[in-house]
Amino acid sequence: GKIKFIMNGRNLGMGAANNLGIRQASGKYVVIMNPDAVASKGTFIKLFEFMETNYQVGAVGPKQLNPDGSLQDSCFRWPGFFMPFFRRTPLGQTAPGIKYLDKFLYKDYNKESLREVNWLLGSFLFCRAQALRQAGVFDERFFLYFEDTDLCQRFHQLGWKVVYFPEVKIFHNHLRQSARLPWHKFYKNKAAWHHLASWLKYLKKWGIKKF
Repeated sequence: GKIKFIMNGRNLGMGAANNLGIRQASGKYVVIMNPDAVASKGTFIKLFEFMETNYQVGAVGPKQLNPDGSLQDSCFRWPGFFMPFFRRTPLGQTAPGIKYLDKFLYKDYNKESLREVNWLLGSFLFCRAQALRQAGVFDERFFLYFEDTDLCQRFHQLGWKVVYFPEVKIFHNHLRQSARLPWHKFYKNKAAWHHLASWLKYLKKWGIKKF
């Protein structure tokens, strides 16, 4: 098949940049995949076969691994109000923080079995084009972070299922530079500020959903 390369003159943000490709796509399925992700053999075929026999699924995502082979969190429950504080400050190491994050990160199951989830990490999403047409593309108000959460909210709202599919895996070199900084230096990192800004936009749009 033909490859179409789209050059951007500036950094549009994760959602807006992907939207350029999504709007050009004409297939039955659309794959959203970060440049720092590498798919294992058979990934696309197995996900295609799964979607062909599971017509209510709007988006499916594989198991994601760090470069060293350790499991990477890639499926989540809806975020609560204190999520950014538990994720980015020492509050996450307190008893309430640990309890919250275990729930948020689906630590209550071993990630080795297929499961319907609230939302999937946007570094790799295998989407049904019909579902995308109904839900719409990424909301470009989210420059970085929460654009994947927001999209999955819209899938659910329309009755489409979102599924974690660990039978296939990808390697994702998710550096998360903002997460490497000590919490008290949060103000020095642009990505961290984008995270906070997107969180406030998400709250305004969707409010808080209970686990």
